[in-house]
Amino acid sequence: MKAHGPHPWRVSHAQAVGIQDALRPRLVAAPLPKDPRRVAGADVAYSRRTHRVYAAVVVVALPSLETVETAGVTRPATFPYIPGLLSFREVQPLLDAFEQIAQAPDVVVFDGQGLAHPRRFGLACHAGLLLDTPSVGCAKTRLVGEHGAVPDRRGASVPLRVEGETVGAVVRTRRGVNPVFVSPGHRADTPSAVDLVLALTVGYRLPEPQRRAHQATAALHAGDRGRPAPGVRTYPDFVPKRPR
Repeated sequence: MKAHGPHPWRVSHAQAVGIQDALRPRLVAAPLPKDPRRVAGADVAYSRRTHRVYAAVVVVALPSLETVETAGVTRPATFPYIPGLLSFREVQPLLDAFEQIAQAPDVVVFDGQGLAHPRRFGLACHAGLLLDTPSVGCAKTRLVGEHGAVPDRRGASVPLRVEGETVGAVVRTRRGVNPVFVSPGHRADTPSAVDLVLALTVGYRLPEPQRRAHQATAALHAGDRGRPAPGVRTYPDFVPKRPR
């Protein structure tokens, strides 16, 4: 499974913003495929000790939720943590992991934002577009937007809005736990993204493919005994005064 139209990754802050702005118009808003047979979860972890990233993709079959493929990679981090530009740290290692997947999934659920992003181009949009695969962002925390109270029952959801525009939904996947922030990436829309997340959530807060991908990154991190890798910390025009 290969990326379509890759671009440079070691770029300045201004260049990264420009890439997001250039790619955003290519996003397609559409309902997710009905009755997907294979759904992937994608997650990335970072180590402050080694300055490495650990990316994993886990593909499950539906409706059994059996794991059918797992891929993972470890790479030096080549971009600093900047709110709104997380995809420039995480997408490239994820694409490396997806190259190991033999059969493309019907949908990918990313541990991150989709349209719920300052420039409407979060991780799920960026990676989904480059993979040309229906994609959903399912984040554990909010990056942007406002929402009302979410009733404390499984399946309850409220719109997530930015300046009156609906960019996703805040979804309660289990009673008594914090909701998740679901937003469409590429070739997705909010209603079908919410339906998919709820269908994949069985007994835990996170959708099962995403939860297993998180376990896989944790295992990669725990098993890494490598020497610290130099990280790229600063860029010529990056002044971290105000998150964008």
